[in-house]
Amino acid sequence: METSELQKIGAVKAPVELAKEVLLIESREVEALAHRLDENFNRAIALILQCRGRVVVTGMGKSGHIGNKIAATLASTGTPSFFMHPAEASHGDLGMITKEDVVIAISNSGEADELLTIVPLIKRMGARLISITGNTKSTLSRASDVYLDAHVSQEACPLGLSPTASTTAALALGDALAVVLLDQRGFSSDDYARSHPGGALGRRLLVLVKNVMRSGDAVPSVSIQATVKDALLEMSQKGLGMTAIVDAEYKPLGVFTDGDLRRAFESGVNITECTVNDVMRMKPLTILPDQLAVDAVEVMEKKKVTALLVVNAEGILVGALNMHDLLIAKVV
Repeated sequence: METSELQKIGAVKAPVELAKEVLLIESREVEALAHRLDENFNRAIALILQCRGRVVVTGMGKSGHIGNKIAATLASTGTPSFFMHPAEASHGDLGMITKEDVVIAISNSGEADELLTIVPLIKRMGARLISITGNTKSTLSRASDVYLDAHVSQEACPLGLSPTASTTAALALGDALAVVLLDQRGFSSDDYARSHPGGALGRRLLVLVKNVMRSGDAVPSVSIQATVKDALLEMSQKGLGMTAIVDAEYKPLGVFTDGDLRRAFESGVNITECTVNDVMRMKPLTILPDQLAVDAVEVMEKKKVTALLVVNAEGILVGALNMHDLLIAKVV
């Protein structure tokens, strides 16, 4: 639908202009939130770091959706956490909370009935309470051990009714908590990968060369005395488009590839009379089996090759892999 048509049916502003206004309002409110951070934020971080249980995030309506995301972010970055719906909490789910836990309650008004119903019970259990609200004088903020101010001067909604800037501010504050906790715990990319084994990041950070390489009889290799014909047969049988040339100790001396064969033809070499020593490339590219598979991708892309030899710490050939192997493993 054209802008003029939208305006005819009551849209006061052009869509792109209104969208820009929404984004600018929300970005300004998040920036203002950053300037308001104070010692309460440090106290919240200290409470969570000292927590011997889990972080339980709760909130109603849109705040609940934000809480769900915050709980997921905390859990994936080293802070055991889950979301508890406050209405369900009144019907048995409060049993999820122990005195060792920290509860993060989110409410823009700080007066959500479902939250206020369970706050006294949370306090009675001995769990600590952190609130994220937009009202410093609310019942929820006054009942909290730590209160985080997430108020906004205006919502991005033109009617001023739909939670927009306020939910963005709460979400950004939750992200800030998660990232600071990650940093304080010394949480590493390896730790992150271990909690995301099924995703692309997990594959990039957990899959090792030895997990995807070809080994044993599947590794193409010939001796330095072999003929070019022998090398071609080995390449054809193993299907890697290359073969290693090894010494008596099975250490790579060179490599012979499809590209080397083409270059030999172009230079006029009589491949029926020469040995592989005459056409191989010295100092082949190698990688260790315990290196990340993504390191193999980086080497291949940087050196513009499609296959690598895998050697152990003693320099003995133990495997080989090509880009197709990495594609199958979904590392690329």
